[in-house]
Amino acid sequence: MIVVDTNIIGYLFLSSDQSPLAERALQKDGEWAAPILWRSEFRNVLALYVRKNLITLHQAQRIMTDALALMRGREFESSSHEVLRLAAKSNCSAYDCEFVAVAGDLGVPLITVDKQLLREFSAAAVSLNTFVKSFLKNV
Repeated sequence: MIVVDTNIIGYLFLSSDQSPLAERALQKDGEWAAPILWRSEFRNVLALYVRKNLITLHQAQRIMTDALALMRGREFESSSHEVLRLAAKSNCSAYDCEFVAVAGDLGVPLITVDKQLLREFSAAAVSLNTFVKSFLKNV
């Protein structure tokens, strides 16, 4: 199991230059977890794509359904005290610290492309690229 941030989920479902890496990450570890917050963040991304006419409302709804199915059973409440502690000791948002807190609670890495998270929480956060490269070495 790994914790993934909303960007990684987005890369899996919305075509980008990072999409192949997200697909490889899913091959390496198909048990993705996240704080419940990922839902709101991902809905916001989908709404932006709809407003910019990059996808239709129907496509956004289908993507959200597929993403919810992927994450089913692996969405976690984060501890407010822990999120606030992490946010106070870093320059990261409380939103970002939710992902760090869940990864800490589960004892698994947080996979992200967020440079600030990677810098400030290097013990918990692993870059998507590094995670995938470690997979390719073992194949």
